[in-house]
Amino acid sequence: MSDTETNNTKQSATKIIASTDSLQIELVDKVGTTDNEHLIKISESLAIEYGEKYLLTEKTIDIYFNRDGSLPFIARYRNNIIGYIIGLPIELLSQEPWARLDEHYGKFNTIYTYAFVIKKECKGDGTAKSLKKVYLNWAKKRKGIRFVTGHVKLGISSNFNGNIKIVGQIENWQGTGKTFEYYRRELDPEQIYAPRTEPPLTDRL
Repeated sequence: MSDTETNNTKQSATKIIASTDSLQIELVDKVGTTDNEHLIKISESLAIEYGEKYLLTEKTIDIYFNRDGSLPFIARYRNNIIGYIIGLPIELLSQEPWARLDEHYGKFNTIYTYAFVIKKECKGDGTAKSLKKVYLNWAKKRKGIRFVTGHVKLGISSNFNGNIKIVGQIENWQGTGKTFEYYRRELDPEQIYAPRTEPPLTDRL
């Protein structure tokens, strides 16, 4: 599917990755039209934090959820979507100057966390933690991927677990008037998922 095509399928095509009695984390293959309204509504809070460009539309749902190479997950509580997270190879963001300046741009080893949002009433109940854990585990297993990056409000990344590095800061991010930091997470510092046929990264020229 190209960036400008529209998915007219009513039901979403997803795979359940983790579940409890009432919560499901699903890997998205294609978003169906029946879920568009719910995703757009949830994105409203993201637009307040990060800027209007993060307010989903039917077109951007096709671009970011249904795009080849993307890594999108949704969380459902009793069959209702309550959150989502979207990862994109950083090379798909070539229109962004900060992406082209990333030292790993063009190496196809970095997933950028484009969006991560949970409904306000569901924050603090463990849903966000579960969704992020699944996302990072799948990113780690994707061939060639070594890093996950993203933009968060200044100071937020200090609360993250793992091997995190602050790469830079951007004032007035997306016109929000707030300073955001660009962080990089090394997914597999112990190289557990490194290809067996290749030498350790530290030994490569």
